[in-house]
Amino acid sequence: MIGASRDALAAARESLTALTDSTSADPKVLADELAAVTVLLDREVSLRRVLADPSRSGERKAELVATVLGEQVGGSTVDLVSGMVRSRWSAPRDLVDATEELADTAELVAAERDGTLDDTEDELFRFSRTVASSPELRAALASDTAAPTAKVQLLHTLLGGKSRPATERLVTRLVAQPRGRSLEGGLEALSRLAAERRGRSVAVVTSAVPLSDQQRQRLGSALAKLYGRQMHLNLDVDPEILGGIMVRVGDEVINGSVADRLSEAERRLTG
Repeated sequence: MIGASRDALAAARESLTALTDSTSADPKVLADELAAVTVLLDREVSLRRVLADPSRSGERKAELVATVLGEQVGGSTVDLVSGMVRSRWSAPRDLVDATEELADTAELVAAERDGTLDDTEDELFRFSRTVASSPELRAALASDTAAPTAKVQLLHTLLGGKSRPATERLVTRLVAQPRGRSLEGGLEALSRLAAERRGRSVAVVTSAVPLSDQQRQRLGSALAKLYGRQMHLNLDVDPEILGGIMVRVGDEVINGSVADRLSEAERRLTG
């Protein structure tokens, strides 16, 4: 997001944090209700345009939120969304994206309270690796022709009883309501959001063979020093890189693999 939407999202995050810091607020309920609001705004184009219209009074838009949502969701969710529509948004779609992010964040807050946030983050990463390595699974879950109920049932078969409830709920929402995103992109965004909840960045580390505990600790310390913040390592093994490691942090790639060095040498020779 850019401009006004970036500031509006930051304010919405602060509001959610203040709300979930209160023990009286149930983050699971907030997650479900915010997810329902996301579906509503994604479906009702005219409604989201009105709620994001900068020429309309923030108070009038908040009154509309109370009217539309008042009997469908709890007071905490109404207050949160009312605050969001009082802010200025660069585009109506940004309001929907922000509501979805708050729903996912509330789910992660619930996992944090249950003491399962670490497991949820790891499971999201492992599932993303499973999807990346299985074109058949990716096609089944991302199909435009398959009924959402069939995809949800497939997910329940894959994850039900084998992963944390938060993991299954987050992935199910993504698959049932992709909103134009790729499955891989959505899973990566969820992993990043989980890492941010823990105050860390995610480094995807690919090595030819599994790293030892000592190697993981040394790499984690080196990356923390390099980036100035604690890093969470998501580890993947790919024999094709031959040796060394490849580290990806966001869009930045640190490639120390043998395969990459061989490719570079070949480029120099042929150049």
